[in-house]
Amino acid sequence: MLINEIKAMLENYFSVLQTQDLQGFDEVFHSGCVLYSAQDGEVTVRPFAQYRAMVQGRESPQERGFASLDEILMIDVMSPEMAMVKVRLRLFDNIMVDYLNVMKVQGKWMIFAKLFHKQGNVA
Repeated sequence: MLINEIKAMLENYFSVLQTQDLQGFDEVFHSGCVLYSAQDGEVTVRPFAQYRAMVQGRESPQERGFASLDEILMIDVMSPEMAMVKVRLRLFDNIMVDYLNVMKVQGKWMIFAKLFHKQGNVA
């Protein structure tokens, strides 16, 4: 049951990234969420508000005609309220790998932290 609930939230996550629907964004990402990445010697720390503004200010992958490629690679349930998830997805012409810390708050799974890595480009 928990796995199915988390998978449903992840489907919303994938959809939000493709459509950049801000109402869906606010349902998937907790307002305290922070995104982190370290690549090519550069560290990125992006708080929720900064990420939301970035998403709001750009055309979505769907609008630009990019196909989606969404994979759930791992779901590790820590407790009835916490889990760690690993996904791979296409975002524009990039293949991304994300680790998501998710928690169930007020009956709803949400992302509280995200580590992201650009694995490569779509050939």
